[in-house]
Amino acid sequence: MTTQHQPVDTGGGTTLLTEPSAQDSRPGGTVVAGRSPARMAWRRIRRDKVTTAALAATLVFISIALLAPVLTALTGWGPITPDNKAINPDTGNFPYGSLGGFSAQHLLGVEPGTGYDLFARIVYGLRTSLYVGFASAVLSTAVGVVAGLAAGYFGGWVDSLLSRIMDVMLAFPQLLFIIALTPVIQNALQTDSHGGTDENLRLFVLVLNISVFAWAYTARLVRGQVLSLREREFVDAARLMSAGRRHILFRQLLPNLWAPILISFALAVPQNITTEAALSYLGVGVIPPNPDWGALLSDASQFFLQDPMYLVVPGVLLLVLVLALNLLGDGVRDALDPRARRG
Repeated sequence: MTTQHQPVDTGGGTTLLTEPSAQDSRPGGTVVAGRSPARMAWRRIRRDKVTTAALAATLVFISIALLAPVLTALTGWGPITPDNKAINPDTGNFPYGSLGGFSAQHLLGVEPGTGYDLFARIVYGLRTSLYVGFASAVLSTAVGVVAGLAAGYFGGWVDSLLSRIMDVMLAFPQLLFIIALTPVIQNALQTDSHGGTDENLRLFVLVLNISVFAWAYTARLVRGQVLSLREREFVDAARLMSAGRRHILFRQLLPNLWAPILISFALAVPQNITTEAALSYLGVGVIPPNPDWGALLSDASQFFLQDPMYLVVPGVLLLVLVLALNLLGDGVRDALDPRARRG
């Protein structure tokens, strides 16, 4: 069967791709089937052992977060359910036993003073970290893509205005301003029946504040790509066919930007997770007794000299999660880079 080819512009030059259903019989009985860019990228990811391991670790963390209610139901302890019987009042409210009170009943021990099960708090804290990391990355990427498309395509005063806004946002010391703004916004919003800020509202404010200072990175990247793509032949052909601006932006330009957008998103998630953990550690993120890894690290610093396990367990897990996401982001970048060597 003769293979049918079609020219497709990928943003880095017109590439001759083979239709998925077509096959080309070569001498010697070899059958060569065409692969799309997505399939070639997935093939590179599967051949990279480091990226594959990072992907597996990320999926494990996501699965644990999604199954948090099931896992804590099996152990019988919730994240804010105290076990006063596990606390030894003769040792300053530290748990019975060694290593933070590790036991069959409390897999990772209990928190000093409160008696909260650390396994349940870590599992639910993982949900918080992943929610803030992914939600803020989605929001900042969406805003950045729209702003970058508009600045790069329209040019003129639109580009000048948006570019100056990007410069201002990139110049802000992100963490300091989030620390200053988060409590102010939370106190100005509606509070719950106990006089404190509702936890869902706190998470929304965290996501919003992180996104406000993160979208400019994606916008700057997309703008540079659009400035190059808008002069390409396929855009001129769309204009000659009287295609509207929306069609050109979202049907012609955007499909050629998925690679840098996915790379930007993949690298933004671990950065946002560490930002959220730092904010909770400093007391302006998730407030105890609500579970969060940053808050756990903050509390553990008080007990480090008596028992370092309170700091080691959440610290190592946070390190592994962020490392896996960073390695996965690097692997996605290498797989989607058209100049990468094909394996």
